[in-house]
Formats: sequence, structure tokens, C-alpha cells
Amino acid sequence: MALSALVAGCQVLNSSDVRESGFQPSNNPVTVDNVSRNDKLAEIAKAQHPRILATYGGEYSDPKLERMVAKVVGSLTTVSANPNQTYRITILNSPNVNAFALPGGYLYVTRGLLALANDSAELAAVISHEMGHVTANHGVQRQQKEAEEVLATKVVTDVLGESPTAKAALIRGKLRLAQFSRNQELEADGIGIKMSGQSGYDPFAAGRFLQSMAAYSDLRAVSGATDASLDFLASHPNAPQRIDLAQRHARQFGAPGIGKRDRDSFLAGIDGLLFGDTPDEGYVRGTTFLHPKLGISFSVPQGFIIDNTAAAVTATGPGNMAIRFDGVTIDGKLSLPDYVKSGWVAGLDPASVRSETINGNEAAFARASAEGWQFDIMVIRAGAQVYRLLTAAPTASSNLDTVARSVSSSFHVMTAAEKASLKPLRIRVVTVQAGQNMGSLAASMVGVDRKLDLFRVLNALAPGATVSAGDKVKIVTDR
Repeated sequence: MALSALVAGCQVLNSSDVRESGFQPSNNPVTVDNVSRNDKLAEIAKAQHPRILATYGGEYSDPKLERMVAKVVGSLTTVSANPNQTYRITILNSPNVNAFALPGGYLYVTRGLLALANDSAELAAVISHEMGHVTANHGVQRQQKEAEEVLATKVVTDVLGESPTAKAALIRGKLRLAQFSRNQELEADGIGIKMSGQSGYDPFAAGRFLQSMAAYSDLRAVSGATDASLDFLASHPNAPQRIDLAQRHARQFGAPGIGKRDRDSFLAGIDGLLFGDTPDEGYVRGTTFLHPKLGISFSVPQGFIIDNTAAAVTATGPGNMAIRFDGVTIDGKLSLPDYVKSGWVAGLDPASVRSETINGNEAAFARASAEGWQFDIMVIRAGAQVYRLLTAAPTASSNLDTVARSVSSSFHVMTAAEKASLKPLRIRVVTVQAGQNMGSLAASMVGVDRKLDLFRVLNALAPGATVSAGDKVKIVTDR
């Protein structure tokens, strides 16, 4: 049940079959100037705006954060090569690290990118890069080049059919979007660094943030974090040569150390920023998945990495084993064994189907096999909802039963106290106290794996770097 995922990043959206009824462009975006009514390019982008919101979780609203971002955009517009161009910027409620532009001055930045940046100069570097695409009319060039080709949205639904969950997955589905060419990206780098430097920001911030994004990408590759296709680096070339080129552009303004970073203002703006998943999608806490709105939870064995998406929760582990969890709405009169036999399981062994009880919940068990794989299927009814836990292992594996029983036996309906105690993770800016070091600060973080590695990446700290009393740093916590 994978959604079709194709690269997204710095991009132009084209025609789509996704229904947009029910979505309206934001009435209160972060903006410096309103888009001109007569700007045809802006009208084109306005039509694509609902699709952007659908793909990236809608808008993220935080007045303090919005004021900080608007201040950076305002500084950049004063030195824009096109003083008549107006810009409209929206903060997207997505943990992915991304920013992009549409023709006509529509700019987007995710809260995930804001969490990774460390000062206003880095944010200015990203936004000015996207403004560079608008200034250079890259979107128009791309649309003209593809005038004869229709890039339609490709959304793949799954066995959830017409359930509310499936509809949500359809709306949130990743879209196939056109990328800017490498030459256009490099041109936007040059334009953006020039704008950033002329507006008084540290021009070397562009190279710094490219390095931070590369480090973040490497961390994700190890941790198995979600939706890498929606990240900036999925379509932005990030070879070391690009960083070198960014630094050469910056040197035109002088030696490193010039320009403002405006770090305190930036950190004050992102303090309290939501980090990671939203309550609507549930939370991953180590090897446990908890969904406060659905009121259910389960755990996977140590060594498995959980990947939480809008469509399903999956986990991968040693020995090429995999686990999948999702929900489905079925006729309340249909027994779970009959549902298991209803045709959605390929390679089902009908003789294996039996009724069970999991922590007081009605359940059904089955086994299946196909093309070198063996599967354990557990279907559990909790209230009016039915949940499916599928565990897969190579045919030669002897661990299927042990892993599958561990997962299914951990499934339970959360108590009111459990739901009340579960809080979303946030970025908190703290001041380093005497006696604290990177190890102790990283250990204070909650709800994340590889704490020290993540702490270094979030704060752009090299392996040999240290922190000193009085420094301001970012941590992740639920407080």
C-alpha cells in the first residue's frame, strides 16, 4: 500500500487530477506584500497552492515564528533584482526539510527546515535561493519546455478503499512534480547568495546550510526517517562542488565572518516549534508507535526502525524482516476470520485462519506465503475500527513467529491517562549551564533516537566541537 513517491523539491507544479474542492488558498499567509490581482503567474500559482498544502500537511500557524520569517523575507525584497515582484510565503506543517517556489512569487518553507537552520542568515540563504528561481523566471521556462507534455498527479490508493483513512492518504499523497535543471539550481544559488549578501546577511550561510542538510540527509539514511522524497536534497544537487561554488560566490563580499547572522532573533522565533509527527498521524517513541486520537499503541522489537506515514506505519529490522500496520473499516457484522478470507491476502493458507483475543480485543490470525516470503497476519478489532498487523520474513527465516507475536501482543487500547500524558515533540532553545556538555544536553532530549548525533546535526556542531556555558542550543523535548 505504498503511495507513489516521486522526487519533490525546488519545483513547479503542473496540472493534476487530484480534486481540489474543499481546499482554499490561505487567507492569512506570512507575507510582506499581497500578490497582485493582475499577475497571471501568481494566478497560476494560486491554483496550485491547494495541492502544495495537501502534499505538505497544510499551513503551520505560529505568529511568533511567522513574524521572524516575514522579517527575513522583508530584508531580501529590498534588494531584489525585480522590485515589482511581490512574494507570498507559507510555512508548511511538514517535518521534512524543504523549501520551494512557484511562478508569480509563491514561496514555501517547511517547519522541518526551520528546525534545522541555526540563524536568520541560513534561512535567508534558502529563501533567497527560491526567490532567485522566481527572479530568473525558471518556472516559466520549465512550463514552456513542457508545453506539450502533461505531468499528471499519480496517486496510488491501497486496500483501504473508500475509508476516511484512504481519502486522507489520497489528499496527502506525494505528487509527481517537475524539477528545475541543475543549471537553474546553480543560477539560483548565485542570485540568492548575491541577494542575501546585499541585504546584509552572512553570505557564507548558504554553504553552511548545504552542509547541515547533507549531514541531516546522512542521519536520515541511517535512522530510516520518513518521506525522504519530500526533502530538499531529493532534487537539489548537493555535490561538494556546489558547496565550493557557494563559498566562491560568498567570497565576493569578503572573508568569512562578515554579515549578520541574527541568531538570537531566529532562535527565539523557532523556540517551541513542533518537531516530527503531528497528533493526527501518531507518534513514534523509540520502538513504540502511539496514536492518541485513535487511542491505540503497539511496539516493535529492538533493532527495528519505525517509519510513520499518512498511509501506513511500517518497520524494518534485522534479517530483511518488515512489519506493516494500518486500519480499515469493514462491515461490523463481518467476522474477522471471514474478513481475512475475503480475498485481500495473497497466498493465504485458509487452514491457518483462526480467532484470537489480543489484550481483550477480538482478533483473527492467519499465515500466507508468496514468492520467497512468509507472512503473519493479525487483524484486530478495537471499537468500530479494525487494524491490521502484517509481518513479513524471507521463507528461510525462523524468526517470523517470535517477532510477529511480540508485536501483536503489544497492541492495546490506550487508557485516558496514557493519552493525556502523550505530548508532541518540540524544538526548545536552552542556554548551556556550567557543567553541561553535548552528551548531557543530548541525553536530556526525549522521543528521538541517536540523540547525540541528532543534537550535533540540529546545532550544526562538527564531531570535534564543544559547547560552553552561556551558549544557546536546540534540543528536542515534549515539554
